[in-house]
Formats: sequence, C-alpha cells, structure tokens
Amino acid sequence: MGISYDYTGPGHAVIGKLFSKNAVAPVVALRADMDALPGNENTHLPFASCMQGRMHACGHDAHMTMILGAAALLKTSPPPCHVLFVFQPAEEKGGGARVVLESGSLQGVSAIFGGHVTHHYRVGEIMVADGVITAQSDRFKIHIKGKGGHGARPHEATDAIVITGLLITALQTLVSREINPVYPAVVTIGTVHAGSAPNVIAEEAILEGSIRSTLPEVRDHIHTGLKRMAKAIGELHNAKIDIDITQGYPPVVNTTRESQIAHRAAEKVVGRTGLMALDYPSMGSEDFSYYLQKIPGCYVRFGARRYEHEYIPLHSPEFNLNEEVLKVGAAFFDEVIRETAQDYLS
Repeated sequence: MGISYDYTGPGHAVIGKLFSKNAVAPVVALRADMDALPGNENTHLPFASCMQGRMHACGHDAHMTMILGAAALLKTSPPPCHVLFVFQPAEEKGGGARVVLESGSLQGVSAIFGGHVTHHYRVGEIMVADGVITAQSDRFKIHIKGKGGHGARPHEATDAIVITGLLITALQTLVSREINPVYPAVVTIGTVHAGSAPNVIAEEAILEGSIRSTLPEVRDHIHTGLKRMAKAIGELHNAKIDIDITQGYPPVVNTTRESQIAHRAAEKVVGRTGLMALDYPSMGSEDFSYYLQKIPGCYVRFGARRYEHEYIPLHSPEFNLNEEVLKVGAAFFDEVIRETAQDYLS
C-alpha cells in the first residue's frame, strides 16, 4: 500500500502514517480494534476462524478492513492533513487504548474517529450522536464466608448458598428502587460458584458480576448500595462478606464539533435517510473512551444486518454481517478525514 507504519507499546499495536505536504496541517487519527474473543465459531463460513477457542465475534476484523480501505482511498487521493491509522489490540479486556496513549504515539493528534458494526441498523445506515453513547463498566467479586456443615443439621451451619440467594434477590432492587428510572443502569450477576456435594452445607460462595451506568453519581450510588446491602445481609446471617470492585472503561462521550464533522461525512456517504439518531446510550462499554478523555473525537455505529429483522448479538458464535458494510465504513472514514481537514483548516 506504500504507507509507513510503526509497532508501538506492548501488545503489538500498529500505527500507519500518511503525511501531508503541509507540515503544519492537523493530525487526524482513525482507530480500529483488532482482538478476537474466546469461543468457537459456528458460522461454517469458508473464512471462519481456524483457531480453536478464538473467533472474531465482535466485528473487529471488519473494523480493520474499513480502516485499511480508507487508507487505500486516502493514499490514492491524499487529504490536506496528516493521518494516523491506529490498529489497537486488547479492546475487549486489556484496555489497549490506554497502552497506545501511554506510548506517546498519539501526541499532537487533533481529532480521532472510530466506529463499530451493529445489527441494530441496516447496511447503509450510520448512527452519529453527540455526547454520551456508551456506559461506564465496572466489575465486582463478592466472597461470602459462612460456616460449613452437614445437610441434615442446618442449625449448626451458616449456609453460604442461602445467603447468596438473598443477596442476589436484594441486588435486584438496587437499580429498580434506588436509581431514577430516567438514568440507565444495570447490575448483573454473571457467575456463582458454591458448594461441593448435595449433602454438605456450603461454607463459601463467590459471585462475580458487572455494573453499567452512564452518570458518575449513579455509578457511585450503586457501588455504595452494593456494599451496604452485602454488609447488612452478612450481619443478619452471621456471615463475612467481602467485595472487590474493579473500575472498568469510562463512558464514551463524543465531542460536539467532531460529531458534527462525522454527521456531515456520514450524510455524504449514506444520504440523509441513512443517518440514524441515538435513542438512548448503549449499556455496553468501549475503551475508545480513553482516547476521548484526551483527544476530541467521535465514535459511530455502522448498520450490518444482512436482511430485514435479522439480529445476531455481538459475541455470539453465529456472528456474521453483510460485507457491504465494509464499503460503507471505508467510505465514511475516508470522508471524515476530508471533512475534518476542511473544518480545521478553514
């Protein structure tokens, strides 16, 4: 393709560089995530993953293809600005965006753009929105320590499984009865591990889950409420309950100017009828948020349905998409670079 590139930071990030003849032109970055997911692909496609336990179930291979397509277009007809093509590892778990930022590779970048495929929209539709578009994501681990005993003598034990059930039930009210319904929030228990035999009262239980929210004050309330409920239930049943909360990705917050630029670019590619508004923020999370804490930018969504009413969830072993979306994404990223250069240089 004739575009220079560097490897940066741990994790094998690759950054392509297309330089303008104008040395003082703005630097604009396009980002694609690269990592796959654990899981066995069940699409039976000729290009399905050949690695056991690994597949592209979130469309990151499509995102890379879009950026490569945009790079080819921009190389053929260079814009009046410098362009960085950021291929980032470890979006799913590792927070690869922070690694790229900490490497200093994006020093001096004026704006950054990214996007994600989704079956919520048809091919030829692009969602562009200003402000908050995804949730903050945190994870938690709860360790319940009771007292084990014989299944026939519950009065001699402190049943960690019963306490687990009470805590899970109590947590269902944390959002539904304590958070204003107009502020999206989700608390999910994803795993429960307890017990060793049918006739043994479990001494310990471990629960793991996630917290999703779009406002810092809601997030703080849920953290406080989770600890309060666990403490109260533990004291009520003479059990020790420890909670460890790990802060995850912050919300993605698009900046106004760059959202307007993306809106114009999308309209040129898909027309006014293809522009989709955001009805409500996604409760998913995305480490593109780290870039937007440092650099103005916009994150969009590309419709990828193959036919009407098709819906295949992200992270599904059957995940597939209409490959026409690759053309839409490449054209959008090409156009957003040109719109940004025009806006910043005018």
